[in-house]
Amino acid sequence: MSVLITNIGELFTSDPEGPPTMEAAALVVDGATVAWTGAAADAPPADERVDVGGRAVLPGFVDSHSHLVFAGDRAQEFAARMAGTPYAAGGIRTTVAATRAATDEQLTGHVARLVEEMRRQGTTTVEIKSGYGLTVHDEARSLAVARQFTEETTYLGAHVVPEGDPQEYVDLVTGAMLDAASPHARWIDVFCERGAFDADQARTILRAGAAAGLRGRLHANQLTYGEGVQLAADLGLVAVDHCTYLADADVAALRDSGTIATLLPGVEFSTRQPYPDARRLLDSGVDVALASDCNPGSCFTSSMPLCIALAVREMGMTPAEAVHAATYVGARALDRDDVGALVPGRRADLVVLDAPSHVHLAYRPGVPIVTATWVGGRPHVRATAV
Repeated sequence: MSVLITNIGELFTSDPEGPPTMEAAALVVDGATVAWTGAAADAPPADERVDVGGRAVLPGFVDSHSHLVFAGDRAQEFAARMAGTPYAAGGIRTTVAATRAATDEQLTGHVARLVEEMRRQGTTTVEIKSGYGLTVHDEARSLAVARQFTEETTYLGAHVVPEGDPQEYVDLVTGAMLDAASPHARWIDVFCERGAFDADQARTILRAGAAAGLRGRLHANQLTYGEGVQLAADLGLVAVDHCTYLADADVAALRDSGTIATLLPGVEFSTRQPYPDARRLLDSGVDVALASDCNPGSCFTSSMPLCIALAVREMGMTPAEAVHAATYVGARALDRDDVGALVPGRRADLVVLDAPSHVHLAYRPGVPIVTATWVGGRPHVRATAV
């Protein structure tokens, strides 16, 4: 069945090859895909008509970095940071203990609630990592839970060393744990950072993942300057995430390799660290994506609109650049060409704002202006219970 969505005040297509925005626009959905976009006056007939009353329509947000499979609460850690305690990676172990103690049903219910929360805020594609199990059994079951909600699942056994000898743990991550996790994962990730894994360990882990058929991702340069961004560029990874502390050589490596810098401004909001300099990256020719990094420790927000507002206010992005980073470039960071833009042939994932333009996402921070989320060509219906 075809649906004509018309009387669109601003259609933000996020199309890098055509007009990124259209006014007085319309869009035709045929089944699960976008079939046509253009001026409302030129719209073809359709089986059904939806009038959005002059509201803005955007692609659904693509959240390419999240950690939703966990149990427990770290609100006290957040309160301590707000009182002046610096952020460190070691808090992850607190969540690991709670996650190991949780049942599969508890973990599944928690992820369902967070995914629903994301849907209400316009996120239609989400990547979900493991990383709070850190045993063979718990990493595999975490990914099995995540796979119920998304195809974009990432094995992050290399989150921190839970206990014991680091080399023995690297051997586990690249051996029995990888064997158990890989059937449930598309990606492999490493936290390459002070207090986690160094560049040599990260390279070993990513190579083992590649041999098992997993695409590589990387957390890097979040807490200080380091070798992670250079490693991502050297390996030709599709994206490297955080990128808070960058030397000129890091920026040049990202530009020359084409590796996307995925920035996570919710982390800096929650940890009081310096924000990444998106303006520097964009002006240097680096592609920038935005994602939530929703997790229980350093950034417990599921809101892509908040991340867009922070990117505009704190990182030097224009509203249009931030929305493009949260849609089209986010899709590219997941190596996806079927989502992230409202152009014919892509999946009809879209957001309707109770506002006339995309600028209101930054202009009205914290206000729930997402009035409808469509997934695969149909309005998403909020679950009554999960």
